[in-house]
Amino acid sequence: MSSAQAVSNQIDRIYRTESRKVFATLVRILGDFDVAEEAMHDAFAAAMENWGRDGIPDNPTAWLISTGRFKAVDRIRRRRRFDDLQPELVQRIDRIELANNSLAEQDIQDDRLRLIFTCCHPAIDQKVQVPLTLREVCGMTTDEIARAFLVASSTLAQRIVRGKAKIRDAGIPFSIPSLSELPSRLDAVLSVIYLVFNEGYSATSGDTLLRTDLSAEAIRLARLLLELLPDPEVAGLLALMLLHESRRTARVNEDGDIVLLEDQDRSLWDQELIEEGSQLLQRSLRTRRIGTYTIQAAISAVHAEAERASATDWSQIVALYDVLLRIQPSPVVELNRAVAIAMRDTPAEGLKHIEAILDSGHLRDHYLAHSARGELLRRMGEDDEAIRAFEQALSLAMNAPEQRFLHQKLTALNDNSGH
Repeated sequence: MSSAQAVSNQIDRIYRTESRKVFATLVRILGDFDVAEEAMHDAFAAAMENWGRDGIPDNPTAWLISTGRFKAVDRIRRRRRFDDLQPELVQRIDRIELANNSLAEQDIQDDRLRLIFTCCHPAIDQKVQVPLTLREVCGMTTDEIARAFLVASSTLAQRIVRGKAKIRDAGIPFSIPSLSELPSRLDAVLSVIYLVFNEGYSATSGDTLLRTDLSAEAIRLARLLLELLPDPEVAGLLALMLLHESRRTARVNEDGDIVLLEDQDRSLWDQELIEEGSQLLQRSLRTRRIGTYTIQAAISAVHAEAERASATDWSQIVALYDVLLRIQPSPVVELNRAVAIAMRDTPAEGLKHIEAILDSGHLRDHYLAHSARGELLRRMGEDDEAIRAFEQALSLAMNAPEQRFLHQKLTALNDNSGH
């Protein structure tokens, strides 16, 4: 591999892992989403040009932020010569140029949390807050977010544009709110952090199931938030993510293929994360102010406590889903409860619940609902129906490992039934 190619690969890696951190800091400095986006891309273009010649700097993130800041100033000045730039943007030049050149590392680390709180400001429509944050802070694509919310991409795009305009027009500050203001924004912030983790835990599309950079970032943000606000639900969310993260190594094999929970090698589960997550869960439960993340963490803890899949206390899991469904009714919770019922009782009993969800019109475009239906039909010996369900799931799956998993299911069923 040539040195130029090695530098290019390194820049690609830095873009994947650091670009949204660079963007968040540039938004704080420049005060404008679109200008910050342009500045970030200008900075990475400059890195491609300079780093091959001069070498990669010791702190590439700070270099990119500083370069992006100067590129933004140059761009603003050029525009001012040729058109009537918004006066308030021109007035920022002096302030931008006075921005701290050294860029304290802690400031950079906190900027993504600042931007999350900005996007989750109460002045912004609640339907806009979370999608806007996922797009601007986490770099998820509009299509990925639309699939997570089960809405059209065009609808999500319009919401995101409205959110950015609201921040600009209302002059919403890019800052972490005071302690008295934190609770009013907490629900949206927790939703964002959890959705970021979910995208890292099971990517909606791409060649790999896991995006460890997103999972790690969500956990880091939750830890920081817990320091700012020791709320039971913050502890519950962090517990939930740590308990899920403890299984990461066992969730895929050496080929990157999916390993189902019941088939995982539990000796690979990270006991330190399980212990930390369990302690946080108990801390949250002791407050008796129990919310949805704490209940989900309790469900995950039941799995973590079972030394083998057959020892799982499915009755307790169903009972916890019953509680969760009362306080947060949703088709996805109903689906998870249906699977738990199938494990506690019989596949036929669980199947009835899944088919009721699909008949209601919910989750028809959700591949996991069809995959779960196919698995229960397979266990009941209804191979032809199972094949049709897995084929439907395959048509909806966007992630390569999920597609391979479904192909394997279909191949085994077709071989078994002589198709």
